[in-house]
Amino acid sequence: MLSRSGRGVAQMIFGSIAKLCVRAGITADAVTITGTVLTVLWALVLYPLGHPVVATILIMATVIFDSLDGQIARLTGTSSTWGAFLDSSLDRVADGAIFTGIIMWMLRYNLYGNATVSLIYVALSATVAALCTSYVKARAQSLGLTANVGISERADRLVVVLLGALVTGAGWWNWALGTAIIFLAVAGWITVLQRMCTVYQQSHRRKNRK
Repeated sequence: MLSRSGRGVAQMIFGSIAKLCVRAGITADAVTITGTVLTVLWALVLYPLGHPVVATILIMATVIFDSLDGQIARLTGTSSTWGAFLDSSLDRVADGAIFTGIIMWMLRYNLYGNATVSLIYVALSATVAALCTSYVKARAQSLGLTANVGISERADRLVVVLLGALVTGAGWWNWALGTAIIFLAVAGWITVLQRMCTVYQQSHRRKNRK
């Protein structure tokens, strides 16, 4: 939801920055790869070391600039199937690193006492749901169908989990992260089911036309 509504705003805000990158000779692929490497670094180093606020702020800053790769590609006329594939693939790497880093933080510092292990299982479920959400969409597109529905897209997941980590890490409300993880697990699997139902309906409509 947020990814669709925020795209126009991001283009307006970062349009000038993208133009500067083009003048500096920075390519869209370079932005994509650099953003992923930095996200993985912040997540897998700072969260386990017990610096969740710094990690979250740096990841937020890195993710915000994720829209630059697409804008640079459009400005330079280099939009391509490869670029779209690279961006989508590395998004999954970044998402996995964020959840892994947060799980390591929860486990190492036993954030929720006796409930920590249970929440880690929930976090793993949320991670699998996120990957399935992306896979269902990609598979549907490969079959000539669409699966853009759902209450939990990538932007939504990132906002929820990063805000939860920030609030908990800052000591404002310890259960902010736990609540966010539970919400993402539930919303993630609902989104998978929504997309599967959409693909089922489309495939049957296509079959009935033949």
